[in-house]
Amino acid sequence: MDHLVVVIDYGMGNVRSVEKALARCGAAVEVTGQPERIRAASHVVLPGVGAFGDAMWELKRRKLIEPVREAIADGKPFLGICLGLQVLFERSEESAGVAGLGVLAGEVKRFRTHLKVPHMGWNGLKFQKECPLFAGMGVEPFVYFVHSYYVSPREADCVAALTDYDGEFVSAVARGRCFGVQFHPEKSQAVGLKILENFLHLRAMPL
Repeated sequence: MDHLVVVIDYGMGNVRSVEKALARCGAAVEVTGQPERIRAASHVVLPGVGAFGDAMWELKRRKLIEPVREAIADGKPFLGICLGLQVLFERSEESAGVAGLGVLAGEVKRFRTHLKVPHMGWNGLKFQKECPLFAGMGVEPFVYFVHSYYVSPREADCVAALTDYDGEFVSAVARGRCFGVQFHPEKSQAVGLKILENFLHLRAMPL
């Protein structure tokens, strides 16, 4: 593939496993925290593990907020993974008073359930609309989750998949070429690699 896929390194989580999974799919991958490299990329991936407030602080400190917003506005294929999905929204119960990227309307909420939190392990995806990220998938494929918070979009048309954990929560979103998944494709074996391959085959589509 002739793409330059940038995995944003902002100090939140293990970016190397994402890099390796993308490389297995044939991508030329660069792990970087440099704004100019994000601007040069054909595809942008924002992974993340940790707290919402810490993530936004690091993105701001490293001057990465505007390059991320620009990549999405320009219609570059963009994939937020786990915390990288959550920061696309306006706010989170995890970090009161901290503004997210605000690319998508809504907030991030903590699980309130008698089940174990964090939600950890394999669970199914129930697709809600046609989404190029999930092309060629079977019915309710299983993927790997580790999270205590989930996104609650204000606009239902961005919801791409739901997952059941003592009630349904949004596990994937899609709007234009901007995608976010709560699960970890890099840990989801063949299904995860297929999702990443689908992502890599997308071309830019300006909003």
